[in-house]
Amino acid sequence: MKKKALWINQIKGLCICLVVIYHSVITFYPHLDLFQHQWSQTLAKCWVYFNLYLAPFRMPVFFFISGYLIRRYIDDVPWKETLDKRIWSIVYVLALWGVLQWVGLSHINDWLAPDRDLSNASNAAYADNWHEFLAGMLTASTSLWYLYALVVYFTLCKLLSRWKVPVLGLMVLASLAINFLPLPWWGMNSVVRNMIFYSLGAWYGNALMEWVKTVPLRRYALLFAVAVAVAFGLWMFNMPLPLCLLSIVGIMRLFWALEQRFPPSENSLLNVVGSNTLAIYTTHRILIEGLSLALLKPLNAGAWPPKVELALLMVYPFAALLICTLVGLLVRKLSSALFADLFFTPPAKLRPAAATR
Repeated sequence: MKKKALWINQIKGLCICLVVIYHSVITFYPHLDLFQHQWSQTLAKCWVYFNLYLAPFRMPVFFFISGYLIRRYIDDVPWKETLDKRIWSIVYVLALWGVLQWVGLSHINDWLAPDRDLSNASNAAYADNWHEFLAGMLTASTSLWYLYALVVYFTLCKLLSRWKVPVLGLMVLASLAINFLPLPWWGMNSVVRNMIFYSLGAWYGNALMEWVKTVPLRRYALLFAVAVAVAFGLWMFNMPLPLCLLSIVGIMRLFWALEQRFPPSENSLLNVVGSNTLAIYTTHRILIEGLSLALLKPLNAGAWPPKVELALLMVYPFAALLICTLVGLLVRKLSSALFADLFFTPPAKLRPAAATR
């Protein structure tokens, strides 16, 4: 990997870490019923609120970077040559891991929480039959909705690239409106909300990157601080778009500045994680489900001493992140070594015949 791209890859690493922490929090802390230590409930609430405040810094920059990295396919590569890598390969992983998540989460719940009521769970991974599963996948009601979004975003950006400005205007309106007029499907709401960030990266990524690198932030520090304060206020009124845009600028400038002062290595932790986001993203949800259900039962039964409970609540998201990262890296390595990367790359026989690499 070229040195100049390492800071971008490290941002990807940060984003996938935040995604894993997000799922580790929402599947664990809200389901705690018993708190033995006097600080346990407060700590659990802190993690829930901290997770909420991370929202503007998680998916927006992830999608902007995703769009930025495929901009060549939008402008310079013909449709036939994009079908394999930018559409089919993602659809393959989405379908394969959608089924694996469905099977995995079903068996984990049957084993660890057989009495758990999932009848109102609007997630394809909790479907009772194939019809519900397919309906969930087609409406992006899946923990893998990021992959669903990548296919939709790329297709729209390539089709509508001649009309960038008016389309971006519509995307801004859609991103704002979806917070007040949501669709019936939570995943589709996320797809609509984040489309603007991917499109900005795909269509204007180069210009924005150069601006982020060259703008003298110290000169505009006060203006930036005021903008952040206003954006935070709008976020409190369910209008997160301005804060999300500022978070993209802030995170990119931070990582670019860090690279100038502390040049990263290809073997640095965030770079390794950023190079394996697909493996960590697809595998972590199954692991998180098993970890949370395995720990919730003894915690809600008061089986462990209060100090052990407090310590676990303090470090659980970090421990889950470590486990999910290591397992994701291991699965990718085994997939490459033993199965020709079958779990993350479609077999040659299943690739479109007209596509070329």
